[in-house]
Amino acid sequence: MASTILPVAELRQLLTAVSDHGAQHLFEVEADLNQTTFLLSGAIEKLGNSFMEIHTAVTDQEQEIDAILSEVDIPEDAYQKLLVLRRKISSEVDAAITGLQFQDMTSQLIARVIKRVDGLRESLTALAIHGDDMAPEHKHEEIVKLLEEMSAGLNVRNDALKGGLIKSVGQQDMSSGEIELF
Repeated sequence: MASTILPVAELRQLLTAVSDHGAQHLFEVEADLNQTTFLLSGAIEKLGNSFMEIHTAVTDQEQEIDAILSEVDIPEDAYQKLLVLRRKISSEVDAAITGLQFQDMTSQLIARVIKRVDGLRESLTALAIHGDDMAPEHKHEEIVKLLEEMSAGLNVRNDALKGGLIKSVGQQDMSSGEIELF
């Protein structure tokens, strides 16, 4: 069998370019995800504070109404309407606050995406490192062996990443119960 010399320099350049471009894009993705987390947290905090202030104001208003009602004789049907409105307002404020709790699960998902980005960046770095290990010229069989080793290494990293990230996200600290996503 005749020995074949392949252009390894081009293969090395290709592996390095793929790694460099991929790593740069992943850096940008991670920065965007971190900025999204920051913005989401700030918005949720402001909304949460606003809803708590609304709750306080509604509670104060209810106390004033109760004081007025204790001094004035009103028909029973009007009193019942006030009670229905009171329960509806309380229920809606509680539902809004519960909805804001989804921020915790969203943050968990974003953290998982960032871990995936980190894992992919490590894989791309390994790809470039394997490319640097090549001698200027290799026989066809040696390149095939190198590519198989690289593929096996990427599969190991991929399996490790999958094992640590395929989990449900949940929120247990809500006054209205637990929520699980996935």
